[in-house]
Amino acid sequence: MAQLNFKRHRRLRTSAAMRSMVRETYLHKEDLIYPIFVIEGQNIKNPVQSMPGVYQFSLDRLGEEIDEVVELGIPAVILFGLPAEKDAIGTGAFHDHGIVQKATRFVKERHPELIVIADTCLCEFTDHGHCGVVEGDKILNDPSLEILGRTAVSQAQAGADIIAPSNMMDGFVAAIRAALDEAGFEDVPIMSYAVKYASAYYGPFRDAADGAPQFGDRKTYQMDPANRIEAFREAESDIVEGADFLIVKPALSYLDIVRDVRNNFTLPIVAYNVSGEYAMVKAAAQNGWIEEKAIVMETLLGMKRAGADMIITYHSKDVARWLEEK
Repeated sequence: MAQLNFKRHRRLRTSAAMRSMVRETYLHKEDLIYPIFVIEGQNIKNPVQSMPGVYQFSLDRLGEEIDEVVELGIPAVILFGLPAEKDAIGTGAFHDHGIVQKATRFVKERHPELIVIADTCLCEFTDHGHCGVVEGDKILNDPSLEILGRTAVSQAQAGADIIAPSNMMDGFVAAIRAALDEAGFEDVPIMSYAVKYASAYYGPFRDAADGAPQFGDRKTYQMDPANRIEAFREAESDIVEGADFLIVKPALSYLDIVRDVRNNFTLPIVAYNVSGEYAMVKAAAQNGWIEEKAIVMETLLGMKRAGADMIITYHSKDVARWLEEK
């Protein structure tokens, strides 16, 4: 056989130890942010039917979930609230006795070291299910900003370590930053849902958070899935307005956007592995069609490889356990 001149890339794959030595991307517990749904009431642990393994917890049952999160070494949770009552402007979002505020105080008293991220939106609290003030069939941008600012301040007062506005109103980061600073919370960072698409992957979340819009959709304020360049404009404006983290949501079908944002901006990047992505894996695993652990770990590793520094994922507890097995 004639002498061939080619590269032997397989030399670096000859054993598990060799592959580990040259591995470029790693997934750590410190990368994980775990979403939790908190509901008004007593002795409630409601399973979310479209999200196996995910529950709605009342405050008196929240401790068992938080204790497990801390025991597993997950460093942060993001809290979503389901109020007992809703109204046109989402009053429950900014009351000091709102469900997110009460849950935040509970978590910080029980485990002060756990990072609490407060989702700052109105859709779970409005009777129309939209993320801002509504007039007729129009979602009003500027009147919504004042309510979002009040909500962020009340969450910070309750002890939230990070404010995470997800509403996609223009100027929401500027309004929240100004409100926090005026209230003396200059050191509370904003984890902005900077690049949030109007995605079909959110369906199961709306079951979990009871936040489906009662009319129309959210395409007038969330991004068109067809658009890439627009993500740069959204991220850049949030940075100028004072964001400290940038979220890309969803993650799996938007890994190109995660990479784009990583390549163009220096803030920490958060990928949101959303409910629909989670539900598809769970359903396939329950049917025996895939190996759940291998699929989840590969998926999340792909998000890290694309440029995410952190991942919001409903798989967090399972991933933390699997990482311990190594």
